[in-house]
Amino acid sequence: MRKSSGTAASGREKAYAYLRENILIDPEVQGTFLNEQELAAEIGVSRTPVREALLLLVSDGLVELIPQRGAYVPPVTGREMSELMELRGILESHAARLVIEQGRVPAGTMQETLDAQAKLPEELSPEAAREFIRLDTLFHQQLIDAAGNELISRTYSKLHVRQILVGVSALFRTGGRREQVCAEHQDILDSLMSGDAAKAQKAIDRHLAVTRDILLRT
Repeated sequence: MRKSSGTAASGREKAYAYLRENILIDPEVQGTFLNEQELAAEIGVSRTPVREALLLLVSDGLVELIPQRGAYVPPVTGREMSELMELRGILESHAARLVIEQGRVPAGTMQETLDAQAKLPEELSPEAAREFIRLDTLFHQQLIDAAGNELISRTYSKLHVRQILVGVSALFRTGGRREQVCAEHQDILDSLMSGDAAKAQKAIDRHLAVTRDILLRT
């Protein structure tokens, strides 16, 4: 019985991760309904773990269950994007102040992530664009996680997924954005390493403001 429960949890977690990291980041999925049977075949699990994963995504605010229709992926509205970026700014600035005060700036791991971003080809394929967005997410999450507050880390992770839904599309539609993102990330990291919390918060605010404006235009 215990083994069966573990297998069920494993299937649910596999489906949940796949939906978050592969399906929901596709801009074309926004405003459409998901097919449980097709997803189950694609992921390699039965429909039950897919349904359970969708329920988790409902609680995350990423999917809506419509009676008689199924799982719907709602488009990200302009207001939601503005509010999301505002909350991200609050959490990241809080984390920046804490890691500087406590001497826990994750300089090495954040630099490795940034270097990996910068090494991606200038002409991004769809796969490379998804990798760029994944590394972008990781860079910011590493700062948040270094603050040592698990609740904030989990909350931030869920917030960022909503942005990823349109991030790939924005990356393709904005010329030179890849290089600009890397430069802005380097400014954030340099400010953190300098130990100047106010400077770091300004760098974070600038980066998020530019990102917000691009996403709102997309």
